[in-house]
Order: sequence, then C-alpha cells, then structure tokens
Amino acid sequence: MIFDEHRDRLRQYLVVSEGLRLKPYTDTVGKITIGIGRNLSDVGITAIEAYDLLDHDIDRAIIALVGRYSWFAEEDPVRQAAMVELEFNMGARSFGGFTNTLAAWRLKDYRAVAAGLRASKWFRQVQKSRSTRIIRMVETGEWP
Repeated sequence: MIFDEHRDRLRQYLVVSEGLRLKPYTDTVGKITIGIGRNLSDVGITAIEAYDLLDHDIDRAIIALVGRYSWFAEEDPVRQAAMVELEFNMGARSFGGFTNTLAAWRLKDYRAVAAGLRASKWFRQVQKSRSTRIIRMVETGEWP
C-alpha cells in the first residue's frame, strides 16, 4: 500500500500538525473533532471503531471493579456482567455511591441488591427493559 514504509513519519507529521486531543472539541471551522484531527461531525466513527471503544470501556470497568471490590472476582460471570454494565452505565462515582446495595452484594444477598437497585434514582432513569434485565441477572445469576 502507498506509504506503508513511511507511515510512521506521516503519523508524526499529522500529530504535530493536528495535535492530540483526547476529549471532543470544536475546531476552527466549527466541526466537533477528537483525537488527531478526527472530524466527528462529518466522518464520525466506524462500527469497528465503536466496538474497539466498547472493548476498551469494558476493560476499564472491569479493572476498576477488581480494584475497588476484592469480592468482584468471586462473583459468577452473570453477576460480574451486571456489575460491569452498572459501572459502565453510571460511572464509578455514582455506582460507588450505592453503599448499602454494594454491601449486600458483597454478602451475596441478591434480593437486597435487587431491592436497592429498584429503589434507586438509576432505576427510574434508565429504560425499563435495561433495569429489569440487569436486576433479573443479579437475582438469578442467569443470562437473560
């Protein structure tokens, strides 16, 4: 392919010219941009890139959960997936605020976990199909 042997040099020039921005910004002509000049307004991202981002976000959530909750690794895969989805959806700060629910989870009191989730602001904010599915996963330990 054209530029294969010179790709690294081209990348360096583009980084110098465009800069590296890890959060979206509006460029000089009003386009939402991210990374090294990626025009999100007109180009967006590909499905492959979206799934790559998702995989990185899942990994980040798992690492965070393992680091904060020593008992996370002892959970079955279905309940681990429920925790990852909650962490992914709410973010670390909000999910970590579920003090009583997480204490119940550590004790494997899944009925109390489900009750805590149902009584939460999160439950009222997300789609009913999503909250119901996650709570069922926690209660049963079974994939939907």
